[in-house]
Amino acid sequence: MSDQIKHECGIALIRLLKPLSYYHEKYGTWKYGLNKLYLLMEKQHNRGQDGAGICCVKSNLDPGNPYISRFRSVEQNPIKDIFDKVNKPLKKAKRHDIDINDPEWAQKNFPFAGSLYLGHLRYGTFGKNSIDFTHPVMRQNNWKSRNLVLAGNFNLTNTDELFDVLVGLGQHPKAYTDTVTALEKVGHFLDEENQLLFRRYKNEGYSNDEISPLIEKNLDIPTILERASKDWDGGYAMAGLIGHGDAFVVRDPWGIRPAHYYYDDEIVVVASERPVIQTVMDVGVGDVKELGPGEGLIVKNNGAISKEMIRVPHKRKSCSFERIYFSRGSDKDIYKERKELGHLIAPIVLEAVDYDYVNTVFSFIPNTAETAFYGMVEGIKNHLVDWKIEQIQQKNGSLTNAEIKRILSFEPRVEKIAIKDVKLRTFIADDASRDDLVAHVYDVTYGIIRNDQDTLVIIDDSIVRGTTLKQSILKILDRLHPKKIIVVSSAPQIRYPDCYGIDMARLDKFIAFNAAIELLKDHGKESIIQDVYRKCKEQENLPKEEMVNYVREIYKPFTPEQVSAKIAELLTPEDCKAEVEIVYQTIENLHKACPNDLGDWYFTGNYPTPGGNRVVNGSFINFVEGKDERAY
Repeated sequence: MSDQIKHECGIALIRLLKPLSYYHEKYGTWKYGLNKLYLLMEKQHNRGQDGAGICCVKSNLDPGNPYISRFRSVEQNPIKDIFDKVNKPLKKAKRHDIDINDPEWAQKNFPFAGSLYLGHLRYGTFGKNSIDFTHPVMRQNNWKSRNLVLAGNFNLTNTDELFDVLVGLGQHPKAYTDTVTALEKVGHFLDEENQLLFRRYKNEGYSNDEISPLIEKNLDIPTILERASKDWDGGYAMAGLIGHGDAFVVRDPWGIRPAHYYYDDEIVVVASERPVIQTVMDVGVGDVKELGPGEGLIVKNNGAISKEMIRVPHKRKSCSFERIYFSRGSDKDIYKERKELGHLIAPIVLEAVDYDYVNTVFSFIPNTAETAFYGMVEGIKNHLVDWKIEQIQQKNGSLTNAEIKRILSFEPRVEKIAIKDVKLRTFIADDASRDDLVAHVYDVTYGIIRNDQDTLVIIDDSIVRGTTLKQSILKILDRLHPKKIIVVSSAPQIRYPDCYGIDMARLDKFIAFNAAIELLKDHGKESIIQDVYRKCKEQENLPKEEMVNYVREIYKPFTPEQVSAKIAELLTPEDCKAEVEIVYQTIENLHKACPNDLGDWYFTGNYPTPGGNRVVNGSFINFVEGKDERAY
């Protein structure tokens, strides 16, 4: 994607099922679990670079010894910073001639020599880069089974409602965020479950020191999660550790946010992305399972593993935009889907260039659009096969060998035109200088395009804001002097804000929305803007379940092609000599390419949860009223 969009976080959970000495003997180090956690986090660093954190829970320690250890960082390279801090005591011990490779010594003396780990990668939606809002977050207590550690990839749309519920329970939450409300909600029902079991065993005549192990053994994690999450509205994949050693991961009932897991007789691994587990654990694609919508994976302190239904699953609405861009393209299914998106848009592209193969060059914007580009070229070549057959049939056997060879060898002109300068960083502070720097993020290959003769087709995976296109890419491509530039988006027009974890919360940041507003003005239909505003305001205080997405009416008077044409007009730099056209994917093709992931609210406004309609209406109200803030 040419636009820089932040997105949902990443989670990594490790549960070792054997003693540390087992891994020391088999793999040569008791740090087996800690090393795997590091790899899981590094392989998912694309999911959040604003901050990171890890937590370790130890079992079987005597009272008086710390059994929960946590490090968090918001430094420039947070993963490195964390693991440097984690390993610092080992380096110090080694200088004192202590055998740091001894698992027994590590278990007693090293804070992160445990069997249960939770890691998190964060991008800042709320709390900016404050360490206070960096996961994992903790709720501490002297009873081991009341300690809760939580980390997640989530955004809840009804934080205000959840906050009020906590206040109604008599709590005094320390912050007005979905992280705090989720932590306190789970913590409240964890406390209730502890208290219920304590009374039960007390009535049965057990002593206090006998009761604690019984509570730890029989804590009903699925019930706690069911009660805590029953009124959560949003997308989430949430992982938690409890102080005595239980662990869980729970996914939202719409399957919006991803979660995958693998386990054998040695280890349980959970991560946001499937290929990360495949790579780190060296296992096949079939060995890694997806946690289903509404499901929870529970790992008890004794190593028992179960998958439980926490919330009744709704129709699966896994985020298709995540698969188009954010997820790692090394996943088998995601790779195929991205390629199919390119394949399906090929007929639209060929129509745009009027099937002129001779005077058209096909390319892509690196790096995430490359897979869609392969699919697009494949689709173009398929059409070219039909053309070749037609050429040969028309001559009815009269072709010479040279003519047949010329027809069969004819291929579309495929070139690498744009080259991203990955070393270039926009570190300059003032806006004017930064804009100039952004204009040089991409280099181009000169001498490929014939001046004022060739059409250049360049595919991107999506066009959100269009800022980099206008300020950088189109200006650079125009230096090649093409007759026309066609920018192809393998995703449909992004028209509506997200509220489930991706940093796309404001309508006025979307080029498609701005184009629709300008079209309304061009056609003398400004009254629609006020009508939509009035309707949004009228339902502002309604329960979210009764709200309707009225922002759709902004787009209703115009075809997608009209909106695309206006987008091209808005994004064409003033001094651009080439004609610019924007071609978007269709909704129908999106669903063909991603048949199992139907979360398309960015493109259609069909939000999977009631809170989505409240957010989109609130975002429109903010736009009209000129408020520079989120709607959730």
